[in-house]
Amino acid sequence: KPPPPPAGSRASGSPRRVVVQASTGELLRCLGDFVCRRCYRLKELSPGELISWFRSVDRSLLLQGWQDQGFITPANLVFVYLLCREALRGEDIGSQAELQAAFLTCLYLAYSYMGNEISYPLKPFLVEGDKGRFWERCLGIIQRLSAKMLRINADPHYFTQLFQDLKSEGEGGDGSKHWTISLDR
Repeated sequence: KPPPPPAGSRASGSPRRVVVQASTGELLRCLGDFVCRRCYRLKELSPGELISWFRSVDRSLLLQGWQDQGFITPANLVFVYLLCREALRGEDIGSQAELQAAFLTCLYLAYSYMGNEISYPLKPFLVEGDKGRFWERCLGIIQRLSAKMLRINADPHYFTQLFQDLKSEGEGGDGSKHWTISLDR
């Protein structure tokens, strides 16, 4: 009979551990890089602009008392990435104003789904006068992505895959405020 495996070792066939880590700033840059590549027709767009739209909404909600803490965390960025990846179609976005409206719609849904509050005001998320278009975009995204929006919170492996996908969208950056996601597969 063979000796038992040493303590701390894995038996063959046991799950492998996956570790993914990235700072909030790094994931923000990755999201900005992704959207800039996706919206290839907008030659003047920079990742920093997208990040500033996100930070502006977050700051506005904090200052107005709608939230007690910032929303921009690695987990929430992964959720925003899921929405943007599925909802932003580069061939359909012809101007920076169209992108900002579509991106802020994704943010509204992310805050509504992942945020700590029961509801959020529309004003920080609206950049166009037509609320009807905003709600049409919201409903379209919900209809297409409801199952994925539920899955990201129910399936840690799906979340980890999206985290890895987002991280691979950028080149990386500073090492501050790292999150580590560790899952057995």
